[in-house]
Amino acid sequence: MPLTPEVLAAQGEVVAWLGSLEFSFAPDEELWFTIDGVENPRQIGSDGSGGAFVLLPAQNVLYVSSDGRAGIIAASFEAFIQLVVALPYWLDILKYSAGADLREMRRAADALEATRDDEDDVNEARKEIRTRLDLPEAGDPVGALYDAVAASDAIVRATDGSPFTTLFNRFSIDNNPILRNAAA
Repeated sequence: MPLTPEVLAAQGEVVAWLGSLEFSFAPDEELWFTIDGVENPRQIGSDGSGGAFVLLPAQNVLYVSSDGRAGIIAASFEAFIQLVVALPYWLDILKYSAGADLREMRRAADALEATRDDEDDVNEARKEIRTRLDLPEAGDPVGALYDAVAASDAIVRATDGSPFTTLFNRFSIDNNPILRNAAA
């Protein structure tokens, strides 16, 4: 059976484990954005920073940040869960992508993984989620994230009609002393 939001919602313990990875299935009451060509966007969750996850009609997953950035982050709901499990800091990888440089994203992923204080908790959550959902480990989650965001064609707009920008950011881990040292 394919992994869907409904299948996942029925797995209460898995939803709790995902909460430890900063993902919530509590969508906002009212959307604060629109998506060109999508009549009734289906928000499937949110994160701790106020961002929203939306399952699009083509079944890919869109992330809309509270600071005016948006893009498709996964080709399917299952790929989205694989991403969140493998890279709970996926948004930081995009922040330190040096303007959509895949090599920089890989460096950021390695540095972010090396600086985790809660490594044991995250690894336990990863194992439990994969086991309970019979979810294969993502082969190249950084590459899949890059491909999804780079190919993103969704146009998201704020309530005033202004379009959101890409999820890729201009920073590199070299701009952050902690991450720069972790990568050394």
